[in-house]
Amino acid sequence: MKRLDSTRYSPLHVWRLLCLFVLLSWGGMAYAQVVGVVTHLSGVLTAKRADGSTAVLAIQSKIQQGDTLITESNTYTRVKFLDNGEIVLRPGSQLVVKSYLYDADKPEKDNVSISLVKGGLRAVTGLVGKRNHDAVSFDTPTATIGIRGTHFGALFCQNDCGSVPTANGSTPQNGLHVDVAQGAIVLTNPAGQQVFQTGQFGYVANLNTPPTVVPPTQGVPVTMPQSISKNAPGTQQSAKSGNVDCIVQ
Repeated sequence: MKRLDSTRYSPLHVWRLLCLFVLLSWGGMAYAQVVGVVTHLSGVLTAKRADGSTAVLAIQSKIQQGDTLITESNTYTRVKFLDNGEIVLRPGSQLVVKSYLYDADKPEKDNVSISLVKGGLRAVTGLVGKRNHDAVSFDTPTATIGIRGTHFGALFCQNDCGSVPTANGSTPQNGLHVDVAQGAIVLTNPAGQQVFQTGQFGYVANLNTPPTVVPPTQGVPVTMPQSISKNAPGTQQSAKSGNVDCIVQ
């Protein structure tokens, strides 16, 4: 058996192998699936990538499948996805884009799975939700939100909603609050299931409590600034680097 002769590997050979490894690594990152883009931003928005890196995002930054989006205090952002679905995030929110699969010619492969870990959002479902609503779901710590061609709001409180305005002036209770502006949603958890129609408000205290409809006077509407929720030109107050993401490994 012939032994490998280490003297055959010159420094130039080792350097070439190292460069090839780096190029292959960058190539894998380049092919990360882009599923959306930041269209509006006010404040600091970061994304934890599936590869472990962290990016500080700007307007026109790309959202990748597997990203965890994090808004800092006073930060609102709006993201537009492949199928024209849109999500607006409140300050202090954390959202995971677990899956966003859309192919105009292959509806059987539709799969949109979003997880709201904390904070609040407003969502308008896109083409996937219109043609295959069972393929869209929003997970939260207390219930899963299914959609029916929908514009809805969701707010998960955990002793951090003291500044959220309510109809009766009280502080929102801990748990999940929802409101439906158009269409319908269905909340499901181990304790039960409830459908919410246009104009209705809902609440789920925890996984062991069934979702319930609440009167409008007790509901918690998830509101967003007009500059973020409307189709006005995007603004950005904090990041001044144009369209270039700042990557932190």
